[in-house]
Amino acid sequence: MRILSGLFEGKTTGTPISLMIENVDQRSKDYSEVALAYRPGHADYAYDAKYGFRDYRGGGRSSARETAARVAAGAVARLVIPEVRIRAYLVELGGDPIDRDAFDDGEIDRNPFFCPDAAAAGRWEAIVDGARKAGSSVGAIVECVAEGVPAGWGAPLYAKLDSELAAALMSINAVKGVEIGDGFAAARLTGETNADPMRPGNDGKPIFLANHAGGIAGGIATGQPVVIRAALKPTSSILTPVETIGRDGQAADIRTKGRHDPCVGIRAAPVVEAMMALVLADQKLLHRAQIG
Repeated sequence: MRILSGLFEGKTTGTPISLMIENVDQRSKDYSEVALAYRPGHADYAYDAKYGFRDYRGGGRSSARETAARVAAGAVARLVIPEVRIRAYLVELGGDPIDRDAFDDGEIDRNPFFCPDAAAAGRWEAIVDGARKAGSSVGAIVECVAEGVPAGWGAPLYAKLDSELAAALMSINAVKGVEIGDGFAAARLTGETNADPMRPGNDGKPIFLANHAGGIAGGIATGQPVVIRAALKPTSSILTPVETIGRDGQAADIRTKGRHDPCVGIRAAPVVEAMMALVLADQKLLHRAQIG
């Protein structure tokens, strides 16, 4: 990665920061069959339907490589919110969840799965290897927690913190679902069990006894950890033949050759962290503009 402009002697100059990441590790020939037929589950057909044209040599903006720019931008955004600690990790892969009782923050950086459960990481290695050998793929769920987000960030309507986060995570390639706090599990609770009870704290701020809402109420941060999860679908580019149609509209089968991740979710933790940082940095600046 090269910084082209916007920085001088370690400081921003006030002009846009321009970065360049060269895509030098690619094999366009791996996509020869994609030129003639659409990959089911991928954006091939949707792009053709919208533009009447597509560059089949990888996927362009629908490729997960696009997220490298987000991670770079997120690194800059983190400098705006030094008071916030952001941590993302995988909590499920291929339908196999972690053991929450075995959660070890230090373990996240000790395995290639960004997994806080050492035993689960061992199981996941076998799951991913099995999917790769079978020419298939599996999905995953990434959880992200932001600690230190001050109460008051966000807005009650058009710039809700939760809606901004949901939109940001849904913009990540392969993400098909987003949960905040208890998410869909909240629909199975009662009012009293879903509530986040409060007691008075010594500093005049409340002490929360639960965090079902994920640190956000009415679109505004409560001061609790902000918790969000993203579900990523299995990689669409697989070696297993799948029924599809060609660009000529005729029935066909397709298998995508070359190097493709059997689980794109493994690479998603840094991307989710970056998107969380970008949204929170924006919310901090917006809060300053609104409140002063």
